[in-house]
Amino acid sequence: MKTKLKGQYVIGYNGEDHVILKDAEVVYEGTSIIYVGKEYTESVDETIDCGNAVISPGFIDLNALGDIDHDIIHVEADNEKSKNLLWSEKYMKNGPQEVMTEEEEAFKSLYAYSQLILNGITTAMPITSVFYKKWAETYEELASAAHYAGNLGLRIYLGPSYQSGMRVVQPDGTIQLMWDEESGKEGLDRAVKFIEEFDGSYDDLVRGMLAPERIECQTEESLKQTKAYSESLGVPIKLHAAQGSFEYHTIVEKHGVTPIQYLKNVGFLGPKTGIPHANFIAGYSEAETGQGDDINILTETGTTVIHCPVIMGRRGSGLESFAKYKRSGVNVAIGTDTFPPDIFQNIRAGSMISRMHEKDVESSSFADFFRAATLGGAKFLGREDLGRLAVGAKADIIVVDLEGYHMGISDDPIRTMIMSGSGRDIKLSIINGKIVMKDRQIPQIDLKELQSKAQRYFEKMKRGYLQRDYQQLGEEKLFPSSFSVVDSVEKNLSKDCVKISKDTET
Repeated sequence: MKTKLKGQYVIGYNGEDHVILKDAEVVYEGTSIIYVGKEYTESVDETIDCGNAVISPGFIDLNALGDIDHDIIHVEADNEKSKNLLWSEKYMKNGPQEVMTEEEEAFKSLYAYSQLILNGITTAMPITSVFYKKWAETYEELASAAHYAGNLGLRIYLGPSYQSGMRVVQPDGTIQLMWDEESGKEGLDRAVKFIEEFDGSYDDLVRGMLAPERIECQTEESLKQTKAYSESLGVPIKLHAAQGSFEYHTIVEKHGVTPIQYLKNVGFLGPKTGIPHANFIAGYSEAETGQGDDINILTETGTTVIHCPVIMGRRGSGLESFAKYKRSGVNVAIGTDTFPPDIFQNIRAGSMISRMHEKDVESSSFADFFRAATLGGAKFLGREDLGRLAVGAKADIIVVDLEGYHMGISDDPIRTMIMSGSGRDIKLSIINGKIVMKDRQIPQIDLKELQSKAQRYFEKMKRGYLQRDYQQLGEEKLFPSSFSVVDSVEKNLSKDCVKISKDTET
């Protein structure tokens, strides 16, 4: 079946870079694009007139939220309060428990993946939190995630996470690592089993990856085995590293080098390795020690940096800067890592943060970030058939509506949709030649029902923090409201009104 999409703008690809075609068309047949241009003369089975819109390659999110976000709890916790949101040593020694049932853990991926599709993400490499886990992801929850992704039609790279250590808070408030190397080995075995079973399933929409948890929670042996499996199985790796002070200074103290240099020394870096967030490097503004040129190491090894501007910006952190990494030849891709999984918001935030460091727009433009969210992700995955609208590429296409009054006047389509738009302006999403979302609806999915179940999930997840808090602060202190929660404001208002009345009489 041949389908033609028509629109005011098409973001095509000329073999080297994205290009803009005005009043143009994209034609796909089966799972692949067969034409990008002005006037397709052959007959088609269906024509979709997208009108005043941008027809674009779908976004590639390499650190996509795969569960129901905990960041709304963490986002305004200061350094001291953040410790209360980690696992306490006492809780871990008493024996950690799974907060959620198997059914609830399965549900979270359905909710998360539907959000990704609604936000124009056509290829995802998810991450889920272990803040409320017994230890790490289970095989069963990732199997459920694979089935949900496949049924929704989402292109995805999956693998259960694993770790040999976990950060815990001691009674005096210091953070230490608690080790269980056997659990780490078992986790890696589960990850390999998952890849062997699911890689290539659902018409190749589901592929495997290796997802070791944070670098400080891995043994050297686990890192080396992960790299070996990546090569033998032909799958990518994603490891969070160089992202925070505790991790950075722990690695420097233990190994005498920065996290990036340590990963190079153990042979972990390379084209199949992606590092979210890779900002805490030698010379970083908050680094108290550490020497060397980490950016050059990333460039020379062909390692991809997965930049997540919004979630890092919320913490007053981030790359110093995107432009510097780009100019140095580092392949930079984009991840959302939080809710909402909105690429437009991440491009805006990332561009602003980079320009603040550079005092210049060069290499920090919206176009630079758009490339990262499409071509950069595709390069890491080794997929020349993704992240672009070109003949032979997969029919992974999104349509961004420009008709909304909030869009304002229209200029350059990239600048217009990123300046004023959001994920909610995506009105059509096609993955592998299948319409997976149209007019903000996903086939056979009741979004209202999902939202209701997600709220119940979140409330249960939130209660789990109370058990793990090393100080046992209680709900009111652990989760303070932005303002006082009251039953009525009438009394205060009447006092103000009386005062105003007297002032007026005077």
